[in-house]
Formats: sequence, structure tokens, C-alpha cells
Amino acid sequence: MSLAVLRSRALAGMEAPAVSVEVHLANGLPSFTIVGLPDAEVRESKDRVRAALQNSGFDIPPRRITVNLAPADLPKESARFDLPIALGILAASKQIPGKEFGNYEFAGELSLTGELRPVRGALAMTFAMHRCGTDAPRAFILPRANADEAALVSDAAIFPAQSLLDVCAHFAAADDACRLPRHQAKPLTAAPAYPDFSDVKGQQHAKRALEIAAAGLHSVLLVGPPGAGKSMLASRFVGLLPPMNDEEALESAAVQSLSGGFSAERWKVRPFRSPHHTTSGVALVGGGNLPRPGEVSLAHWGVLFLDELPEYDRRVLEVLREPLESGRITISRAARQADFPARFQLIAAMNPCPCGWRGHPSGKCHCTSEGVMRYQDRISGPLLDRIDMQIEVSAMAPETMSALADGEATETIAVRVAHAYQLQLTRQGKANQFLSTREIDRHCRLDDSGDKMLRSAMAHMHWSARAYHRVLKVARTIADLAGSPAIQASHVAEAVQYRRGLRER
Repeated sequence: MSLAVLRSRALAGMEAPAVSVEVHLANGLPSFTIVGLPDAEVRESKDRVRAALQNSGFDIPPRRITVNLAPADLPKESARFDLPIALGILAASKQIPGKEFGNYEFAGELSLTGELRPVRGALAMTFAMHRCGTDAPRAFILPRANADEAALVSDAAIFPAQSLLDVCAHFAAADDACRLPRHQAKPLTAAPAYPDFSDVKGQQHAKRALEIAAAGLHSVLLVGPPGAGKSMLASRFVGLLPPMNDEEALESAAVQSLSGGFSAERWKVRPFRSPHHTTSGVALVGGGNLPRPGEVSLAHWGVLFLDELPEYDRRVLEVLREPLESGRITISRAARQADFPARFQLIAAMNPCPCGWRGHPSGKCHCTSEGVMRYQDRISGPLLDRIDMQIEVSAMAPETMSALADGEATETIAVRVAHAYQLQLTRQGKANQFLSTREIDRHCRLDDSGDKMLRSAMAHMHWSARAYHRVLKVARTIADLAGSPAIQASHVAEAVQYRRGLRER
């Protein structure tokens, strides 16, 4: 029978649904047709496959070739189906044996010479294949450049290949010595290298705030004139965060894999994304005809840094409100939905006024109060309400900077952060930032003096209930850094200082 069936995977958000690649050879005028809702990249594969087969020394059967990618209602995109289509043609035309195809899944783009090129989503596809729960798990044959990424799924059988000929030799071999070797995952023990906080002189108030933010995974807005050190502080913040566990690292790597930007060297390195202020809403949260992750998802379990916050289009900033609350983003289209994780930590920076020099010792600022208000109003109240800490970063005089010693090293601060974070995991199983309202009532109780102080601040600054709860969570983190089981009035007072809005400055 001139029919071959192979297994591959599509991508639908974070999911990788199974796809059957059915290749049938029939009598009639020579043709090559691909059906099953293929996009342009998949339709173009017939030309790549034809050239790869010829340049690898195989015959193109002069028959009617029909390739069906099932299920037919699932959109198929990218060139990952090149390899299974080529193998299906060879097996259907009896040029290679196909009796073992059922034990494998395949993915890979073919060059015109028959070399295999890497594909997006190798980690997501391997993870989906490995968890399918069959009694006899299938192995995965894919390009060599994707092997280290796919091997991050423990116990998955990965067989990397350099070319189409290597794969064909694997199935034509009479003994195991001539088959593709199973990939051995490389040990990933190197510690992540981040910029060091010791480079930052002064700014003790801002450093303390970032230490608290790192310990409880709170979002931060840094406000200060140009050159005060906002970007420098933000770029070093990621080194303060607690080490990633295996589950977090796998989730982050899977999202990076969907964009084709992951490498094994980035394993357990927290992502730091810093999109330009001209970024569109789709680029920020994800989307497209076939939805792909945006910056908020690529920053999953890492940091999203938005510099010059008021310069972003207001409608673009508003799309951050939902993922800041839920930690997920759902991209809906007429025919499908795609869910992506977006548990990122927002660090934003802005100038206090249009010219930037408001509050600077030089007295350069000549902005009117109305101009300052219009500038700050580019950031909506609902978005500001979702940012836990709003910190003023003051400019320092040159003679003051030259007299200051080097700052505290990242490693030293990170030890305190890790200790406080571990207290939170022991007490409630999650960071303080992720506490629900019921959990806040249980773990963030105040004594009479602290409660009176917080309610007074809420009334004076006209906070919402959300802001009230966020201050409570920051106070809980300050108490954890101090090793205090209870939240004291001093912890509340410090948390209130970090919540002073732009209007109160």
C-alpha cells in the first residue's frame, strides 16, 4: 500500500497538539498537494522537500502525492513538518522501511541540500509528547540544534540528526551501531551571571526598596531625573531574585522556545525583557493570526523593564492591567484561543516631568504644574494602582558620588532576599505578591497601632482596597526580611512610604 503515517506536533499557544502526517501516493498526473489547514510556510514545504530528496540521492516518485495533516481543523504553521513529509514520501514509495515510524515523533525544517535546520517550540513539543501518558512513550527525532533544548524534559528519548540522510540511515540500519545515538543532556550547573549592585554608589533608599521588591516579588516604579541611576538599578535587579526552581525554569524555557529564542545556556537564568517605548500592544502581550507570546510572556518568572513609562502609548500600557493581576494572558481569535503564562515582575522607570529635571539640584526645570500633571496623567490610575511600590530616585551631586564607597554586592543582598523568600514558601507556599485576599487576612494581620496607621494613610491618600492590600503584602515582606513573625508598626510605616503616589510628591 502506497501510504505512510508519521507523528508530529503543532503549536497552539503553550500546547503542542499531536498531528498525524499521512502521505499517500496514487496513480495519475504527477502532483504534490498538502491539505489539512496548512499556512504558507507549510505549503512551501513541497518545494523544500522535493529539492532535499533529490540532493540526498532519492527518487521523487512520478505520481500523485497527497499529504494530509490531521486533524484538519487545527491550523498548521512553520516548516517543522518538512522532515515527516519527506520520510513519508520515502516510506510510501518503498525507498526506506517505515515499520518503526509508530515508535517516534518527528519535527525539522529541511534545507535544499537535505540538512536539518532548527525549529521553534522543540521544548513544548517534547514536553507534550512525554506527558501524553501512553504505555510505550515515543522517542523524538529532531534537528541537532534543538537537542539540548528538548533534553531539558527529563527522561525524554531524544535522537538528534544532522540531515535527512542520517534519519533514513537510522531506519534502514540492520544493527544499533548504525542508528542515531540517543542524546545525552549536558550538565547545567553554571551559576547565572548578572550585573552587580556594587557598581551602584549611593541610592540607599532605592536599593532598600528593590531588595524588598525582590524578596516578595513586588512591582516597582522608579521616578527620578535623567542620570539618577534608574536604568542602572533596574538592570541589576534581576540578580537579586531568588534562584529559579526546576518548574519555573521549565515554564520559562518553554515560552522562550515558542519564540525560538531559548538556548540551554539560559537554563535557570531569569529573563530580563526591556522593550522600546514604541512597542505595540500586540508585541507587548502577544497575538498575531497564529498567536505567539509577547514581551509579558517572554518575561515569565523574570523581569519586564519599561523605561520612560509615560512615553508608551497609553492604550499599550492598559493591556498590562490584566496580566499584572492574573499572571496569564489569553489571546482570542475568531477560530481559536491561546493561553500564555505571564507571571512577570514589572520594573518601570520615568522622569518626574516632561523636561525630566523636576527636583534636580541644578534647578533646570521650568515645567508648569499643569504640564507636570498632564505628563504624569499619561499613566492611568488603574495601572498605577497595580504597581506595589513607587520609589523616588534622587539625583546625586558629582562631588558626593566621588566620595562614596562601592555599593553592597549583589551576592550579599541576594542572600537576605533568598532567606526571606524561603520564609514565605515555608509559611504559605508562595511569594507574598501572590497572596489572595483570604490569605492576606491570615498571614498579614496587624496589631492595633499598625492597623490604625495603615487606615489613616489609606484615608489621607485616598487608596483603593487593592492598594490597601498591596501595602499589607509589602509590609509582610519587610517583616520577613527582618525575621519578624508579626508585622510591626515600623514595617507598616516603611511600606506606606513606598506607596506614595506621584500626586503626593
